[in-house]
Amino acid sequence: MVEMEVQGITLDPITNMPVLLLKGKENDEILTIWIGVFEANSIAMHLESMTYPRPLTYDLFTNILNSLSTSVENVIIHTLKDNTYYASIILRDKEGRTVEIDARPSDAINIALRSGCPILVSEEVLAEANNGKKEKIDEEDLKEWIESLKPEDFEKNIEF
Repeated sequence: MVEMEVQGITLDPITNMPVLLLKGKENDEILTIWIGVFEANSIAMHLESMTYPRPLTYDLFTNILNSLSTSVENVIIHTLKDNTYYASIILRDKEGRTVEIDARPSDAINIALRSGCPILVSEEVLAEANNGKKEKIDEEDLKEWIESLKPEDFEKNIEF
């Protein structure tokens, strides 16, 4: 498994759909996942540290888990099948039992961001997503690209 971090969200210039960019925490591997507008909006709001007086859906879910003394151990993007990614959320209850919950990657990552748990991607998924070759990205190029994004780049599909 490769631990990854959310680097940001951008829009696919052809489809105008949000694209989530993950980067390896200890390496330069990247993974891009096209996600829904609402899920992208929620990730972007969290990354921008936006808060609301009442909990939104992913915050509510995290609050429920906390009130039940259940922690999110990690989320795993484990399968790529027919151009669809599959993920699991691994929960641990107060007795130490673990439960694996099937989830869409965008939902799992929203939960991971709010709970502070690791985001793991299987090496098989990375290899398949990158057509068997290890994709590398220059960190300075990535930083420059993310810094060049403007709010207008998101206005067509995402409302903040």
